[in-house]
Amino acid sequence: MTHKEDCLICGAPLEYLNADEEMTCALCGKKEPSKTRCSAGHYVCNDCHTQGMDTMVSLCLRHRGRDPMALLMQLMEQPWCHMHGPEHHVMVGAALLTAYRNAGGALELETALGEMLRRGRQVPGGACGFWGACGAGLSTGMFVSIATGATPLSKESWGLSNTMTSHALQRIGAVGGPRCCKRDSFLAVCAAVEFCREKLGVHMDCSVPACPHYHRNAQCLGSACPFHS
Repeated sequence: MTHKEDCLICGAPLEYLNADEEMTCALCGKKEPSKTRCSAGHYVCNDCHTQGMDTMVSLCLRHRGRDPMALLMQLMEQPWCHMHGPEHHVMVGAALLTAYRNAGGALELETALGEMLRRGRQVPGGACGFWGACGAGLSTGMFVSIATGATPLSKESWGLSNTMTSHALQRIGAVGGPRCCKRDSFLAVCAAVEFCREKLGVHMDCSVPACPHYHRNAQCLGSACPFHS
């Protein structure tokens, strides 16, 4: 089966450099340091990569289900969501916040989603490899932080937020690389649903998807992925 590659401009595979170089976004012309470009030299900044993602808020506000995985799958079908990219660093937390509220968790959803957008967008593409922390896993910690009102000076909520992130990253790391933003997002959501039930007393549902995106991922693990159909 033919795989789609990674560059949003030409479809060529991405290259990851050992050190930052000044890149010019092929869509908006912004210059900034980055380690990522395609083999043809194109670079797309995080802002352009997530263009249109603000519509996610209205989709989440209309959703009434308790299953964050079902909502995440819907968000992945939106035109602004690509096979890989920093949009996943926001979508995971947004789906969890929505299902958490619908399952009885106490929060003002529109405010929480706005905060999730602001925080998640600060995690750049490639964090999984360059930071040693997948953005989908970090998104679960942001979710718990927002849901519990954590700050750097909090006690219990500070601990819960960091523990949530560690659980998600452990689940993601156990499967191994190379990265797949879809697989890692699914794993992060599964870990968060379990965590919320055990630590926060909020019982969300969690379906287990058969991934419909594997043919778009040139690095798909195939049968080694727990979601491969």
